[in-house]
Amino acid sequence: MEQHISPSDEDAARAVQHGDAEAFAVLIKRYEPKLARYGRKFVANRDDIDDVLQDVFIKAYEHIQSYDSRRAFSPWIYRIAHNAFISLIRKRTREPVIPFDPDTLFPHPVAKETADGDILREEIAQELEKHLDTLDPKYRAPLILYYYEDMDYKAIADILHIPVSTVGVRITRAKKQLLAQYETRHDTN
Repeated sequence: MEQHISPSDEDAARAVQHGDAEAFAVLIKRYEPKLARYGRKFVANRDDIDDVLQDVFIKAYEHIQSYDSRRAFSPWIYRIAHNAFISLIRKRTREPVIPFDPDTLFPHPVAKETADGDILREEIAQELEKHLDTLDPKYRAPLILYYYEDMDYKAIADILHIPVSTVGVRITRAKKQLLAQYETRHDTN
């Protein structure tokens, strides 16, 4: 019996770059549920998520030649999805795009992750689920990628096109906002 070994994401993307359109189905199968889960943290309507994901995969296929196969595929596809979801949010809320981001211009050093943080990380993820909608998307995205998609700061920085230290700053600020909301909610009860 012949055992079929599934190609890595990078190998599948390289195959698509070389004309194997069927290899793209492997990537869709792997990333559709992940990107849908990511999208649910930004957009509530399942139809909107499906529409955005369809656009994401079309863009990814059309721009596959721009993917550098020496790098991880995951941040590349997540970046396309992130941009699409943020675009949808901006269209819905009609928020102006703010070109000035002090976190990016004045990044702070990021502390190393600790081993004892795993338990705390799970507790934060549970509380985070309750309050994601209250956060600005620039703080929401790194939290989702870190706590739900289990990505490290470097991968998050690649997806969001921000310095690694900015990822830490945004996660820290988001956690402070969530903590303040949590304390406010429990102080009034």
